[in-house]
Amino acid sequence: MFGREGAVIMKETGLMEIKVNPATPESRKVKPVDETKLGFGKFFSDHMFTMTYSSDRGWGNAEIGLYRPLCLQPTAMCLHYGQEIFEGMKAYRGKGGEIYLFRPQDNIRRMNVSAERLCMPPVDPDVFMEALIKLVLLEEDWIPRGHGTSLYIRPTMIATEAALGVHPANEYLFFIIVGPVGAYYPEGFSPTKIYVSEEYVRSVRGGTGFAKAGGNYAASLYASRIAMEMGYTQVLWLDAIERKYAEEVGTSNIFFLIGDELVTPPLEGTILPGVTRDSVIKMARHWGTKVSERAVSMDEIVRTAQTGTLKEVFASGTAAVVSPVGQFYYRGKEYLVNGGKTGAFTEKLYEEILGIQYGEKEDPFGWRMKISD
Repeated sequence: MFGREGAVIMKETGLMEIKVNPATPESRKVKPVDETKLGFGKFFSDHMFTMTYSSDRGWGNAEIGLYRPLCLQPTAMCLHYGQEIFEGMKAYRGKGGEIYLFRPQDNIRRMNVSAERLCMPPVDPDVFMEALIKLVLLEEDWIPRGHGTSLYIRPTMIATEAALGVHPANEYLFFIIVGPVGAYYPEGFSPTKIYVSEEYVRSVRGGTGFAKAGGNYAASLYASRIAMEMGYTQVLWLDAIERKYAEEVGTSNIFFLIGDELVTPPLEGTILPGVTRDSVIKMARHWGTKVSERAVSMDEIVRTAQTGTLKEVFASGTAAVVSPVGQFYYRGKEYLVNGGKTGAFTEKLYEEILGIQYGEKEDPFGWRMKISD
């Protein structure tokens, strides 16, 4: 719950002010000039939000200050036992200069689900939102203006207690950093090539696959390196038990347009419940498209690719929004999708979602949040 200007009411500690210590002119960074060369995750702004937790005091020390290195003990438990979670969202600049967020409440909710799974303390959603908006508005000049660019927002929580021994930590750091980004993939919106991995898996039911936890991404690196060495952009992960059903592609959810049916793997605890995934499903159904959240096997994918009924394949996620897949490699063979070209349905989804995010199209779903004129 919000309190007076510059303060928030926290469930654990009562009234707490979010202090803002702005950078001096001489300490500010030089902003990138060429927005076509932003890439992803290369530049970060002048400020960051931090807040600390201890089991006896709850959350406190909420502050927006200089972007700076973290100070951790060598025995900080995040370094040894993997208690680390994060989120990814963006702020967009409209044509008139207004600033928008896209479904931030859903990212906040998902981060607290991840926190629960890893035995970490939840962050009050109102405090989270207040800190997020304050930081983005303070860094308004860092939000790029080009189409397809945005301000990437990375909230993160790590266990900081200095102790060894496997148990949930008693101390945590929550922080938010932001930075300007362009396209996530070097290909931009051009079709990508994916490698289907049967040897390695990302997650299994009962594990942490549905949480946005750092360990999930660490587990993906080896197979991703193999794919990249073979000339493929990402790995299509299969289920860990039978190694036959598609689950996720790289860091994104996966969709298959088979005939007139849009198919995506179901949420059964092994894949991330993507905010963009949910947006695609709702938008497609709004258009009257049949959408099925069901298991889809590689046998079905190969068969439909060979017969031409696999019309389009694309990935969805905050970083790339919607990314078309032009071909995939499976058991020594390559299969083209839509002749290796971006499909009309994929392109329409991409343009519609971006149009909502930038305030250029109607938002019948109430996803867009305007935070500044």
